[in-house]
Amino acid sequence: MRKRLMFFFVGLLAVCWFSCKEKSTAELADTPASGTIKISVDESFKPVIEEEIRVYEATYPGTRIDAAYKPEWECFNDFLSDSSTRMAIITHGLNFNQSTYLADSLGYRPKWQRVATDAVCIIVNAASSDTLFTRERLASQLQGKINRNQVMVFDGAQQTGAVRFIRDSILKGDHFDTSVVKAAQNSEEVIEYVKTHENAIGFVGISWIGNPEDSAQVNNLKKVKIGYVQCDVCEGKPFVKPGQQTILRRSYPLVRGLYFLLRENHIGLGTGFAGFLQLERGQLIFRRAYLGPEMDFDIRPVKLNTEIPN
Repeated sequence: MRKRLMFFFVGLLAVCWFSCKEKSTAELADTPASGTIKISVDESFKPVIEEEIRVYEATYPGTRIDAAYKPEWECFNDFLSDSSTRMAIITHGLNFNQSTYLADSLGYRPKWQRVATDAVCIIVNAASSDTLFTRERLASQLQGKINRNQVMVFDGAQQTGAVRFIRDSILKGDHFDTSVVKAAQNSEEVIEYVKTHENAIGFVGISWIGNPEDSAQVNNLKKVKIGYVQCDVCEGKPFVKPGQQTILRRSYPLVRGLYFLLRENHIGLGTGFAGFLQLERGQLIFRRAYLGPEMDFDIRPVKLNTEIPN
């Protein structure tokens, strides 16, 4: 009996030791420099987030970030209801009710932060001479009151980032006239449609069309043109083209934030990638993509002493 009890306790200790070892190994694997996570990303940010992920994974070869590019409402739904989705990258943070709901469900408040400023660009066919827009004109046209011969093309029919932003900022919550609005499958399809339809007006994020160092985007700009939107807060109310400086100065009216939402209460891969997006290397990638980074990279004049003091 004593031998049986001894073998039982030895076996129990061995099981506990191996299970603890496996658990600690699994926990160790999920670090800023190792592991795999799933994230959901608003499709309108795909070009710049793909580059962020490429650089991060090259810096930390033991990591893998599986990004699903979807309409914004699907990304937010993944974050709220799918425990395997560790991060969402969308155009807004969490309000108090959403944060409280998640805190009650998870036992902690998820982190969120704006990491860049994006612009919604208006694009037209290269043969079109219609390149000047005002907020009033956009509102009237989206409601079907004017220019009904033109088709307004978005990256989806439901709550994509561009649809929600235009509805909130231009229509103030009112609805589109669906007879003049077309829903493409994604931003790439918006650009392709505008390329082949002279009467089309498309809406895409600037990371799809605003980078003069991206050969694919430069080729697209041979077949589409970026429109100008009137700056109501500028002296003289000029028409302004979206670009890095007009985004940062807010002189281009159709600007929005790029935010991460993070479901993680330990220092794991999600925390590492979120930190990367906020710090210099990640911010330089946003800058290189011609978005507005949160970090100030302005060069300031410095006065140097001509003599070394004693």
